[in-house]
Amino acid sequence: MNRITRREFLYSTSAATAGVTGINWLEAGKSARPKLTLGFSLYGMPHLKTEQAIQDVAKIGYDSVELCLMDQWDATPLKLNAKRRQEVSKKMNDTGLKLTSLMEHCSLPGSKTSQQKVLDRLKRAAELGHTLKPVHSPLIETTAGSGKWDALKNEMRDNLGAWARIAESTKTIIAVKPHRGGVVDRPEQGVWLVQQIDSPWIRLNYDYSHFTHRNISLEGSMRTMMPFTSLIQVKDTIKKDNKVHFVLPGESGEIDYSKLLKLAVQAGYQGDICCEVSSMVFKQKGYDPIVAAKTCYQNLAPAFEKAGISRG
Repeated sequence: MNRITRREFLYSTSAATAGVTGINWLEAGKSARPKLTLGFSLYGMPHLKTEQAIQDVAKIGYDSVELCLMDQWDATPLKLNAKRRQEVSKKMNDTGLKLTSLMEHCSLPGSKTSQQKVLDRLKRAAELGHTLKPVHSPLIETTAGSGKWDALKNEMRDNLGAWARIAESTKTIIAVKPHRGGVVDRPEQGVWLVQQIDSPWIRLNYDYSHFTHRNISLEGSMRTMMPFTSLIQVKDTIKKDNKVHFVLPGESGEIDYSKLLKLAVQAGYQGDICCEVSSMVFKQKGYDPIVAAKTCYQNLAPAFEKAGISRG
């Protein structure tokens, strides 16, 4: 099992906090009480206008929000003209919600020609983030796409170098999520890519739901990934008919979120805990995004209290 070195720990705390919350925990001192935000991803509200979704999320009690920039969603940059961007920014300011992340869907494998479209997409996402929140701009999070790890890892490493140059030039962290069944689907694979690039702008998105029912422990996966993680997303899985299905966070009862929060704080993390509703859920007949967001909140908020971790 990988051990966290002191250098990796310091790197994790400074990069994660500076990149996600704008607060350097090391400068704040050891006496500072850890704070995490509890957020909701608008990926789970695919048919709502962004301003209305933000209002609904704030009303439920969340601290933060993630915008989904995929083409079918309202917040994709090509749909948000200057006026809409001002309206979205004002709505976040009025509600007090922090904009912690932007969800994209980019493929890391591919030729230089195909990657140019990806780089353009990342640039547009970064520009939107800085427009909406000029001071503490959100990170961009994405999966890596599909394919076979052994065949594509070197190609992805090279392409990720180009992503890092975009991230550095736009001063925007890009966090890659190891995803069940994807080309990057294990903790150590994500870490290998980040280490190959060695850039403070390329980080990881930790989501334990992609490791459950795979003989990958919560403790082990966090020990491996947390030194390189700038975003934590949460949802659950259940196993039915020998297949794994994503469900709302807290619904399966199999993930100890209080323990997850404690482990994250012990590793120096001070970013967002973002509730994600899987497409497996929101594509079901009768799905209600507001009910789903309320359920996520009711399941996750008590974990902060149980863990003794402040929110804000």
